[in-house]
Amino acid sequence: MQKIFVLFLAFAVAASPAFAQPFVPKDGKLLIIGQQLDTMKAYVKAIGIVPAGFMVYTSIQNMDGLDHPADHGAGVHDAKYWTRHYPNAVLQIGVYMVGGLIETLSGRYDGNIEKLARWLKALKCPVYLRIGYEFDLPQNGYNAWEYCRAYRYIVDHLRFMGVKNVAYVWHSACRVEGNGDYMNWYPGDDYVDWFAVSLFSPYQIAVAKNFFDIARQHHKAMMIAESTPAGENSLEAKKEWYKHYFDFINTEGIQAVSYINSNWDAYPLFKSMKWGNARIQDDPQIKELWKKEIANGFLESSPELFNELN
Repeated sequence: MQKIFVLFLAFAVAASPAFAQPFVPKDGKLLIIGQQLDTMKAYVKAIGIVPAGFMVYTSIQNMDGLDHPADHGAGVHDAKYWTRHYPNAVLQIGVYMVGGLIETLSGRYDGNIEKLARWLKALKCPVYLRIGYEFDLPQNGYNAWEYCRAYRYIVDHLRFMGVKNVAYVWHSACRVEGNGDYMNWYPGDDYVDWFAVSLFSPYQIAVAKNFFDIARQHHKAMMIAESTPAGENSLEAKKEWYKHYFDFINTEGIQAVSYINSNWDAYPLFKSMKWGNARIQDDPQIKELWKKEIANGFLESSPELFNELN
């Protein structure tokens, strides 16, 4: 197989546009909810609306949380649960790669990539795959050269194995203190379908606008891949956060929005961050505000949803 894959790489770049499956809504915006099993269940029950998609995580090192539940201190991730219970919803998956770029390029995780490919091919829904999410977050320690090649390595393998139901998402941490050198990490137009940002503070909005200007130059779809009102603990502060949030979504024409509906302080991995409780359903005023906003052009899970995605 290795020899065949090497031959495939010789024409991968030229052939890759034929593989493009960006799954961009024809009209409206995708609403995706994350990220722990309990918070996502609580959201669906309380809001009474099944969102267009659900967000989970796995890692290149272990490829866990797909077929079976996994919890590493950040709550339970169980992709299979969502595909089984909500077949008319999309998945958004973050692939953790910290400390694994060189090992990926060496072939150490080829078995995990092949496992991912088989799992994706068995699904009946579109998947938005964030490979090495938040590529420019200093804590991740991603070398730009290694990151670009590891990202392309994974995409090439998935394409070689015939995966066609995936859109590839390039996800920036959208750092306020960043210097805008995003393109050092850019895998290339043939490997990226969506540009995405994290949005935890209104201070990030100006940076996100600059990033999405680049997305438009490259004719790419735009996603908020992670978002939550981090550290906004008072009701008034939260209301202000949501106002900036939805204003940005609507004025910029964002095509997919992923909201993390978590009580951050309840999970060991996040407790020290003191981000507070971002569960929409836990405050009646926030809940009503949210329901009013998502009634404005946000897509829900339905038998027609996949037909709305190009």
